[in-house]
Formats: sequence, structure tokens, C-alpha cells
Amino acid sequence: MPERKTLERAKKDKREGKAASTQAGEFVREEIEHVREGKHGVRSTKQAIAIGLSKARRAGVKATPSKKASAATKHRAKKDTEAAHDGHAKSSTRSRATTKALKKESTKPASRSALSHHASKSAGRRTAADRSAAAKKAAATKGAAGRSAAAKKAAQTRARNKAASGSHHRAAH
Repeated sequence: MPERKTLERAKKDKREGKAASTQAGEFVREEIEHVREGKHGVRSTKQAIAIGLSKARRAGVKATPSKKASAATKHRAKKDTEAAHDGHAKSSTRSRATTKALKKESTKPASRSALSHHASKSAGRRTAADRSAAAKKAAATKGAAGRSAAAKKAAQTRARNKAASGSHHRAAH
């Protein structure tokens, strides 16, 4: 069961008109936190994301699988979406078995470097036009204050990277 604050954040995203993937992101974040805290492990970063997406769908987020997803993934997503509406409780035996199996897995896939590596690989699979469209949509739903904050953060990152690359250059020569 997702934590109440995760459900509230996802609802807030929905009210603000943000994409289903943004709403689902709250559940993925929660799952990554669980792995980091040692509540359970995962075999890969992809598995942690899949668990988060499944929880999101079961909580009523309309997160559709990608067109390129396997038949099994699409089937699972359909079942998760149906589970959001059927109202029956999850089997406690099955839930316990899942947790027991996950406890034996590693927490490394939720590390900063593992997530960074996964994000770079995923972005690399997308076209420039696709990434650009996503950024434009994000900016549109951000609002004036959000855009201003994002611009300030980007400026700080640029300044920090410039300073870091400058010191690196001097060290090399």
C-alpha cells in the first residue's frame, strides 16, 4: 500500500494538470526510497521502476504502457488498472512471499549512480524531438513561479559546472 503522502502528492500533480507519468513518478520515487532504506531490494533499477508504476496504476493513475512494451507488460498494466477498481484486497500470502523474495535482493540498483546510468540510457533511446516535446510540455504545466525556480537552478548548475571544468583545465596544464 502506498504511503499517504505519496497519494497526496500524486493527487496534487493531477489537480495541476500534470501528465500521468509525473503522477506515477511519485510512486516510483517512493519505491526507490524503500529500497534505499532497506525495506527490500531489487534485481535492477528497471524492477524498482516497474514496482512503482504498478503501485501507481493500482492507486488509479492512468499510466499507460509504451507502444513498444512487451505483451506481458501490457497485460500486467491492464490487470493493475483493473485492480484499482475491483476493490478486493491483495492476498496477504502472496504479498508476504513477494516481500520475502525482494528482501534477498540488492539495494545497489537504487543508488544515485545506478539511477543516473539508467536515465542516460533511457534518454539515449529517445529521439531529440521526443525529448524536446516532453520538455515543452513540462514547461507548460510548471507555471511562472516554477519556471523561474527552474531557471535559477539551471543557472546555478551551469555556474557550478563551469567552475568545475575551469579548475579541471588548470590542473591538466
